[in-house]
Amino acid sequence: MSGSVPIAILAAAVMSAGYLFWKSAARKNNVPPGPRRWPLIGSVLEIPQTCQWETFSKWAKTYGSIVYVDALGQPMIVINSAKVANDLLDKRSSIYSDRPILMMPTLCGGTNSFALQSYSESWRQQRKIVAQDFSPAAVRRYYPLQETEARKLVHGLIDDPSTLARQTQLRIGAIIIRVAYGHYVTDENDPLLTAGLTAMEIFSKATTPGVWAVDFLPMLRFLPSWLPGSEFLQIAKQWRKIVIGAAWDPYLWCKKNLATGTVLLPNFCAQYLAAEDGKMSEEQEEKLVWAALSMFGGGLDTNASSILTFFLAMILNPSVQHKAQDEIDRVIGPDRLPVIQDKASLPCVRGLIAEVFRWHPAAPLGIAHALTQDDVYDDMRLPKGSVVIPNAWHMLHDPEVYPNPMEFDPDRYQGLDSEMDKVTDISFGFGRRACPGKYFAEGTFFAVVSTVLATCEISPIQDTEGNTVLPDISYTSGTISAFKISVPF
Repeated sequence: MSGSVPIAILAAAVMSAGYLFWKSAARKNNVPPGPRRWPLIGSVLEIPQTCQWETFSKWAKTYGSIVYVDALGQPMIVINSAKVANDLLDKRSSIYSDRPILMMPTLCGGTNSFALQSYSESWRQQRKIVAQDFSPAAVRRYYPLQETEARKLVHGLIDDPSTLARQTQLRIGAIIIRVAYGHYVTDENDPLLTAGLTAMEIFSKATTPGVWAVDFLPMLRFLPSWLPGSEFLQIAKQWRKIVIGAAWDPYLWCKKNLATGTVLLPNFCAQYLAAEDGKMSEEQEEKLVWAALSMFGGGLDTNASSILTFFLAMILNPSVQHKAQDEIDRVIGPDRLPVIQDKASLPCVRGLIAEVFRWHPAAPLGIAHALTQDDVYDDMRLPKGSVVIPNAWHMLHDPEVYPNPMEFDPDRYQGLDSEMDKVTDISFGFGRRACPGKYFAEGTFFAVVSTVLATCEISPIQDTEGNTVLPDISYTSGTISAFKISVPF
């Protein structure tokens, strides 16, 4: 476990009166089944450091849809069923909408973001201003930008297919930074883009469940820096500086240049600065800054991950690619490129997109919720303070719901939007914590997928002897998981 400490310190920390009291109470109450719990440390050694969703899915076969994990005295509830997630996170959202207090993200400054903020009035205000800007009606004004950047992505890939990952980050980053701050990114070395990308990588690492000992034992943050096992404090210090800069620098650029005409309009920050005539209180400004960074984080890594998965799926499933291309040729014709408003006319493309989200969700475990009071479900006690992890990966690979789940098969939806919507609903989160930028993200993804399919043939490379070289299917770990490109496309 990252940030681990000597056994003597660990044992002293967990052998507290509060822990012993809770453990005794847990024995007497009917908590859900889960992996074996050892004295003092619970089940913490059973939590893997990477690709936790795979282990959690294996647990579903043994323990069921709800798995209870004791991590150094911290109760964790893993949900492996869409029905259970709907029953708890959606229908009982009033008590499942909090966030756990994770010390590593806190030390890094990331909990100012509404994605990690506790369920409070401040969080509701931040989410409200983002939701207003990304409502189904409001996102239409960004369609031309999304379509233009999708076409630039295609041009870049035609020039050099090996730049797929870099071009994807550049174009998705250009869309989001333009919408959030009114700055147009033209180069992959733009400091606003590179700082944002680094901050998102930090977010993914810092929020991975079960990795940081300080998340389970908050007192470890008081360790002296010279003590073995305290290296995480130096890591957090370095990460905090990057995260704070990524949040404030683009906002201050927007604020400074708004009156000069350099800032492109409309954009998220400018409309609120204009409404307040540039004279926002410190509290208002703080909310706006972190809401804007949340927009960046919520849209960049997830969209980039899904786009890379799309390319992988097309290489491995040429018949699916050709079927979608045939639909575009038939419906759109040869005289123009598809636009986002064509989405309703392209059910085959919509099914392909839903299958990308299902086949490998960009956020396999979502972001953990926290339970604010004791709850009971199917006669099982769910303790107050539990970290609740929705295993979206398993929900979207449950063979009882999706036969042959590892196969990429858009036909499984039979063209029914109701079935496709079940996938996107899981992919974008649950209850009051569902992603408010869903419609914007879907627009960007559709623009990229439809434009690529209309203009390109996606195929694997060949070696010097003319043999096809397929990429290995390997994904990064962390809160956001992305396909690791092993060979150029």
